[in-house]
Amino acid sequence: MTQPHIVAIGGTLRPLSGTAAALSRALDAAQAAGARTTLLTGPAIDFPNFDPESAMDNDLIRAFINTVRSADGLVIGSPGYHGTLSGLVKNALDHIELTRGDARPYLDGLPVGVIATAAGWQAAVSTMQALRTVVHALRGWPTPMGVAINTVGNSDWLAESAGGIDVMMQQVMAFAARR
Repeated sequence: MTQPHIVAIGGTLRPLSGTAAALSRALDAAQAAGARTTLLTGPAIDFPNFDPESAMDNDLIRAFINTVRSADGLVIGSPGYHGTLSGLVKNALDHIELTRGDARPYLDGLPVGVIATAAGWQAAVSTMQALRTVVHALRGWPTPMGVAINTVGNSDWLAESAGGIDVMMQQVMAFAARR
């Protein structure tokens, strides 16, 4: 593999989402390691609720699915809403069902890093665990390092999380190279 394609999916609809900032930081690490990257956050994943009968009629959903198909590794990030991933992120991941008939269905064999941001440790950790469960269900390979970030009371949370994000991205890159 000459230049792996690493795709980050998640965030919120807010332009300055903390989750999107963490995903951008992860992609910066992937670029520094030689990857081509794509960030899919906010409006890029704001789809109608999953309907397998009509989803591929939507240009935005088709572009999303084609980007996921082209990925050599993923990073999925979600804010912790009520102790789990957001509906926006879950709905985007539900659309990966459209790859079920592909030669590589779902996220089969892909390394996937997970990042959860929340206003407290309980929601950050439970959201990270929920993301890992979804990745397993989609046949992806969650990296050993996942990143749970408590954004409350710490204006420097992104810098303090950089070391964990870097380790996670080293794992995504190493696993992608082995594919």
